[in-house]
Amino acid sequence: MFDKKPKSYTDLLGKTNRIVEGTAIKGDILSHADFRLDGELIGNFNSNGKIVIGPAGIVKGDIICKNADIEGRFHGKIQVAEILNVKSKASIHGEVVCGKLSVEPGAEFSASCIMKPNLKLIPNDGQPRTEQAQQQ
Repeated sequence: MFDKKPKSYTDLLGKTNRIVEGTAIKGDILSHADFRLDGELIGNFNSNGKIVIGPAGIVKGDIICKNADIEGRFHGKIQVAEILNVKSKASIHGEVVCGKLSVEPGAEFSASCIMKPNLKLIPNDGQPRTEQAQQQ
């Protein structure tokens, strides 16, 4: 009567993983679904979805993802296949490679930036591929 089948990761797309404020992680995160970070990550982040770094969020490391919204602090290299949104209270230092970029007035954006349509991501298996190839 109450049997529920576990959902596969494809069913979880649209759901959001969350690291709350006050939590610190040292290490790498690999996520197939969207992710919201309000705590601190010292390490790398790799996702096929979207990352949101909240106002209290801090990331020191590299990020590879499809989309990103940054409102907190980021230091490292970020590769965003589609759109990177930098909010007004954000602080970004390092390297940025993205498809499209949106920076709100007031944001601290101290990074080299390269914008490339059809950005090649480095997936988990280490082989580069275009965003179009990922959708197939």
